[in-house]
Amino acid sequence: MELNKSNVKKIIGIVIIAILAFLGIQNFTSVLKGAAFVLKLFSPLLIGFCLAFIMNVPLKLFEEKVFSFLNKRNFKTWNKLRRPLCLILTFGVFIGAICVLLFLLIPELQRTVAMFIENLPAYLDNLQSFADDVVAFFTGSSQSLDGVHIDWDRLNQSVMNFLNRYSSSMLDTTFQITTSIFSGVFNFIVGLFFSVYMLLQKEKLSRQFQRALYAFFPKPKADRVLSVGQLSGKTFSRFVTGQFTEAVITGSLCFIGMKIMNLPYASAISMLVCVTALIPIFGAFIGVFVGAFLILMVHPLQALWFIIFFIVLQQVEGNLIYPKVVGVSVGLPSIWVLLAVTVGGGLFGILGMLVSVPLCSVVYCLLRETIGRRLKEKGLKIPVQDEQESICREPQRTGREK
Repeated sequence: MELNKSNVKKIIGIVIIAILAFLGIQNFTSVLKGAAFVLKLFSPLLIGFCLAFIMNVPLKLFEEKVFSFLNKRNFKTWNKLRRPLCLILTFGVFIGAICVLLFLLIPELQRTVAMFIENLPAYLDNLQSFADDVVAFFTGSSQSLDGVHIDWDRLNQSVMNFLNRYSSSMLDTTFQITTSIFSGVFNFIVGLFFSVYMLLQKEKLSRQFQRALYAFFPKPKADRVLSVGQLSGKTFSRFVTGQFTEAVITGSLCFIGMKIMNLPYASAISMLVCVTALIPIFGAFIGVFVGAFLILMVHPLQALWFIIFFIVLQQVEGNLIYPKVVGVSVGLPSIWVLLAVTVGGGLFGILGMLVSVPLCSVVYCLLRETIGRRLKEKGLKIPVQDEQESICREPQRTGREK
């Protein structure tokens, strides 16, 4: 290899990267703390970007579909008011959906809790009778627990000793939890303002990013970055659309099944299941616990039937509906959707479930493109016809071509 100027730069770059990697491994804990600090510092911006990305899907629906007849007439006043008006409608839809959910759910929860408090003495009597029956079954006698004596003074003294010993740590933990909650609310509010600005100025921000990309990188690399970015954006947008569609299907099936089985609180529970189903595969289980609790206070046996029904529904949703609806929308075969959700959830929890499917779809399309190009270079023609082919082969336009 000749030691020309270009090769010397490459060697110096490799040496610098190797030194930085070695120092990073030697100080791995410090690197993690620094990354956590940077992530916490920019968390409002990241939250705003995620909110803007999700809200951009219904925003485009309002702009390009709902008000398409006004776009064709090219009114100057409409062109100025289109983005703010559609943005207000977008946030109005989301806030309205949340208000409807709370309006349906909170009164039922209040009624259930009040019923639970009112019937608490009866529940305790039933528990006492059940405990007597258990003791009689295992001891072979009908001796009751009424004769059991509890030393309340000793119990109170034990509780006071526990509180005196751990009161300071409990106060510290409470303070940390309260601080985390206020910090999360503050970051969300600031991120919401960031998302509004990003959506209002998304074309301008896109042009600025493209100019910076072409200014600091060679044109082929900049074209490739934009191509991958456009593919990622389309894939994530399809994922959000598919996820909403799947959630509506799951909530509707839950409502129909509960009505057929004549279970109470069908509307409130189905709405809650629809919202929590936005978390892939396992999210709807969050709603089933609240629903089971509501039904349990009315009729315990019906709560058991509801849990059995929901387990069956979740199996159908996770193995049939979700891979077909979301998998086709992002251009990913069903088996890879299940694998992506399983691996992503195991590594990064709920966030991993949300990101794994569209990220795996982008990798799948890029890998498919690379394999096709290499087969073409070798002169091999192996046709592959499936429903994902058109999605992965959509023409990508760079910023210069626009």
